[in-house]
Amino acid sequence: MVFSSLIFLFAFLPVTLVLYYVIPNRKARNWVLFVLSLIFYGWGEPVYILVMLASITSAWAFGFPIAKYRESDRKRARVWMALSLCCNLTALLFFKYANFFIGNLRLLPFLTERLSPIEGLTLPIGISFYTFQIMSYTIDLYRGETDVQRNYVAFGAYVTLFPQLIAGPIVRYRDVDDQLTERRETLPLFSSGVRRFIIGLGKKVLIGDACSRVYEYARGTAQFHPTAAAAWMVVIFYTLHIYYDFSGYSDMAIGLGRMFGFRFLENFNYPYISSSITEFWRRWHMSLGTWFKEYVYIPLGGNRAGRLKQYRNIAIVWFLTGFWHGASWNFVLWGVYFGVLLMLEKTFLLKVLEKLPRVFRHLYALLFIGFGWILFSFTDLRAGWACFLSLFGGGVEAFSTPVVGYEFLRALPLLAVAAIGATPLPKRIWDGLCGCDWTAEGAVDEKGREIPVSDAPLGLRGKIFGVLTTVLCAGILLCVTAYLVDSTFSPFLYFIF
Repeated sequence: MVFSSLIFLFAFLPVTLVLYYVIPNRKARNWVLFVLSLIFYGWGEPVYILVMLASITSAWAFGFPIAKYRESDRKRARVWMALSLCCNLTALLFFKYANFFIGNLRLLPFLTERLSPIEGLTLPIGISFYTFQIMSYTIDLYRGETDVQRNYVAFGAYVTLFPQLIAGPIVRYRDVDDQLTERRETLPLFSSGVRRFIIGLGKKVLIGDACSRVYEYARGTAQFHPTAAAAWMVVIFYTLHIYYDFSGYSDMAIGLGRMFGFRFLENFNYPYISSSITEFWRRWHMSLGTWFKEYVYIPLGGNRAGRLKQYRNIAIVWFLTGFWHGASWNFVLWGVYFGVLLMLEKTFLLKVLEKLPRVFRHLYALLFIGFGWILFSFTDLRAGWACFLSLFGGGVEAFSTPVVGYEFLRALPLLAVAAIGATPLPKRIWDGLCGCDWTAEGAVDEKGREIPVSDAPLGLRGKIFGVLTTVLCAGILLCVTAYLVDSTFSPFLYFIF
């Protein structure tokens, strides 16, 4: 089941909200989230619920000896932590990478006949995300940064929570530990969640899917009649598609979390306004970057042990980042590509860029980000290389054709909307008109009293734009519904990871 489906919007979500709010007891509400999240996950492949439950149960059980020995016997606690991590990583490695390793080993002549791919092995949806979340609990517990979770249902709800289960953001356990048992649902928080969810839904369905259609057309055209114009359309519209698809999902996840009283951290911060690759990765998929920084980069020594070891640590992190995204060499090379760029920036490139006007720094960042998305989108490395060469006229039949030119002109309004929407400008304009941050979450003080988003009185203008905001959200939902009624399946790109 996906968020951008009619059955989720008009059946699963309303039923879940009703069941959740008719039950006043916090523990019972966690039961509702746990059970219905399992139903959500198992909608397409129920057999993989067993894999998830096995991962949850092992990590929860291993948490007790880790907590017991972390103060008195550090070595023994480390053994239990290693066992917990191995159990969870084994499932990820088997389902995601077994056939990849087998396929590469079969290239060796003496193993070609002895090894065969595992038939029928498919990837459980979201296993990369929930495995990392489970690992964050185990590691934080060992470090003493959180307490052991004795309630199995509360821990299960953390792992299976359907808003962020499939494609993140990756929620570290210590960020939601208290919220599992002490969160407070309020009307302002719920309202802000609805607004954030609808904005994300519109980004994904109305803009992301439209960019995807242009990208697929350009890619198909470039395959049979390669032109430079089609290749640039591939890069531009895939760059926009992956942003609106993934950031739209993250917005929906954050919004849904607020509807149930959870406050998830942001996952995107307008990454395409960056003026360097370093800045881009501080703004893109921030939860994944934070996870690798806290659980891989810093434990390896970070930047504290000299420049050479820092480069080694960056190389390890980015190799793992690429490999985490998929069992294919293009993802590994994608990770290596950005790792090299980051090392170059740390060595000298950032100092050079600082001397340039911002517009040139921005163009540099967008250009190399786009090149990276070529590696990311083409699992066939030869096809990806051919697309890259086509950008500069290599192996093309012509710069463009009348048909490609016509399709590009047709896509210009979409390109303008998507490009502007990827900047903070629309939000700044609307917030300025409203007189407040219209996507901000509702807050409460220590006594549970609601705190206004803005201390200043909104006045007539604020009230008018409050109504207009509601109308705008209703209009987006109506357009999305009409689109979904008339369209086929609208999956999320990051489901495959």
